[in-house]
Amino acid sequence: MTFEPRILGMLCNWCSYAGADLAGTSRMQYPSNIRVIRVMCSGRVDPVMVVEAFIKGVDGVFIGGCHFGDCHYQKGNYQAERRVKMLKKLLPLAKIEPERLHLAWISAAEGQLFAGTMKEFAEKIKKLGPSPTPLAGKAPNRDILALKAALLDQRLRTLAGKEFQLTEEGNVYGEKIPQNKFDEVMEAAIVDEYARQKILQLIKDKAMSVKELSKEAGVSTDKVLKHMLVLERRGLIAMASVRDNSPLYIVQRLP
Repeated sequence: MTFEPRILGMLCNWCSYAGADLAGTSRMQYPSNIRVIRVMCSGRVDPVMVVEAFIKGVDGVFIGGCHFGDCHYQKGNYQAERRVKMLKKLLPLAKIEPERLHLAWISAAEGQLFAGTMKEFAEKIKKLGPSPTPLAGKAPNRDILALKAALLDQRLRTLAGKEFQLTEEGNVYGEKIPQNKFDEVMEAAIVDEYARQKILQLIKDKAMSVKELSKEAGVSTDKVLKHMLVLERRGLIAMASVRDNSPLYIVQRLP
């Protein structure tokens, strides 16, 4: 049986959605694999929405927005571009190929471009094959659950919410953080939080030692200890018992 990918499209109301509508009314041919969600702006597509789509069994996610300079909300598409770049670096943590996420700028008058983009993206996903994440109704793997939990962390979302203030407006002294520096800090913070969430997933139902966690999570024992101290301060883990002089830790509560 030929594999037919399931693609979720999140399209900007003002441009890409209208472009898709033009492709349909003009009877332009493109694969029917895509299911569309209309959003007011590509900048409103939260990274968690993308990860949740993969958890539900989608094979590819397409985000469509306005061309730069045409955004109805001025800078929404710039925000979307930064989020997609960050996600493409993070998705491999959950064993998801970054090519399964695609961002394109399509105006209301570019129905042909929309149709062509959908053809190319569907072919790319066909070559990649089914998503490594389970289908809806089955338990998702720990990696993608950890990534979703990291992206939901309130501390990181607060930091992300201050991006414009830190990079564009500056502090009380007018000092600004360069965009690339902010992106580096944000990405590193998410990777650290991902590691902590992965640890929580591993000891949710079974007590484990630091050495065992290091092996299972693929993180050095030093880094595991650092993450364990953070989780302990948050009141999320506790020592369950001792085996061969090694403390075993288990989840006390989930965030």
